[in-house]
Amino acid sequence: MTEKKQNGLMTSGNIYEQLILFSIPLLLGNFFQLMYNTIDSVVVGNFVGPTALAAVGASTPIINFMIAFFMGLATGAGVVVSRYYGARKTDGVHKTVHTFIAFSLIFGLILSAVGVLMAPYFLRWMATPADTIKEADAYLAIYFAGNVFVTIYNAGTGILQAVGDAKTPLYILIATSIMNIFLDLFFVIVLQMGVAGAAWATIISEAVSMCLVIYVLMRTDKEYKLHLRQLRIDGKYLKEIVKIGVPAGLQGMVVSVSNVMVMSYINGFGSASVAGFSSANKYDNFLGLPVNSFGLAITTFVGQNLGAKKYDRVKKGVHATLILSIATVLVLGMIVFAFADLCISFFSQDPEVIQAGATCIKVMCPFYFALCFHQVYSGALRASGRSSVPMVTSIMAFVVIRQIFLAIVLQINHDISIVGWGYSLTWILAASFTAFYYFHSHWLQTEEARDRI
Repeated sequence: MTEKKQNGLMTSGNIYEQLILFSIPLLLGNFFQLMYNTIDSVVVGNFVGPTALAAVGASTPIINFMIAFFMGLATGAGVVVSRYYGARKTDGVHKTVHTFIAFSLIFGLILSAVGVLMAPYFLRWMATPADTIKEADAYLAIYFAGNVFVTIYNAGTGILQAVGDAKTPLYILIATSIMNIFLDLFFVIVLQMGVAGAAWATIISEAVSMCLVIYVLMRTDKEYKLHLRQLRIDGKYLKEIVKIGVPAGLQGMVVSVSNVMVMSYINGFGSASVAGFSSANKYDNFLGLPVNSFGLAITTFVGQNLGAKKYDRVKKGVHATLILSIATVLVLGMIVFAFADLCISFFSQDPEVIQAGATCIKVMCPFYFALCFHQVYSGALRASGRSSVPMVTSIMAFVVIRQIFLAIVLQINHDISIVGWGYSLTWILAASFTAFYYFHSHWLQTEEARDRI
């Protein structure tokens, strides 16, 4: 094995091999990350009831909203680390790592306090059904109390992935996901704590994940080694992170607000439809796994190769990632489409829940290929520092146009399938917008010209 492969560098060698080897741990890691909330839904849906399942489902968009801005900042930190790492600038890697971990601690504490205080108001604003709001509030209060574990864990994981180490976060997630399953079963079934037990299981597992990833960063002998006594925010490096991360964070927040608004439409169909859509949303997340994983892979790949000034390799990497992500999504999508009813039945045996969830799945499955184009092109652009472009295209498609579409069409045809069409059609629009900029802005030529100056 070469030194470059050992160090996680992707600036030379077979592109397809590197992308696949890097993306598989990302894909599996994202899978186990999703298992936290999914296991909560499976356990409470089968052992507590449809109302409890609806409560967990109603909580998910709020959780995503509260953490979305930070995840954008984590993307920015990953881009900065990957470019310094690709350019072999050790001091830049070191200071970026310590700046972002310190920032994550402060941000997480603030997020915990805001989340606990604001959760009840979000639930009421979403018009959450009366029979689910109490349980949803209990779930959110516990979950948000541990937000600092989530922010520090994701910061550490993002750093490891930026230097090409996707395996370590995967091993941590496998271990803590298994822990979460056992804790879920113990708290919900044995202690009969209901949705509160599911929340405690998740947050305890997140705390263990955080401790493990910090331990790994402290034990490494590489340039990204974490020294707790050196934790401080360096203004120069925080500015670089913010420049890339804020547009991505704002995009995540605004899109999450849109999803919260979509949930308010779903709430109007009743608890069974909320449970069905929430179950379908789990498969939406799973089908999005390869899309997001390859999108993250190309961000790291492009970031490292831009740092190493290997521009032709950037173009080849984007092309290869598109092929890999589309092929993966098509295969998984056909399976979920064919067994839609069975997929929803894992969460609930209620016929109304199954019908609502399967309807949404069948509308959305054929269109995931469009998300591949949007995410891969967006990932490459973010790695170049053009984070505002994916932000604008995503907000226009996923927020403005989607909300206009749902507001008008649901008045004409009050059917839950319309919500699925709202997602599918706007994925196509987002892909078209992002692809247009990618091919007509000459962004890569601009990068080359900048380096020649």
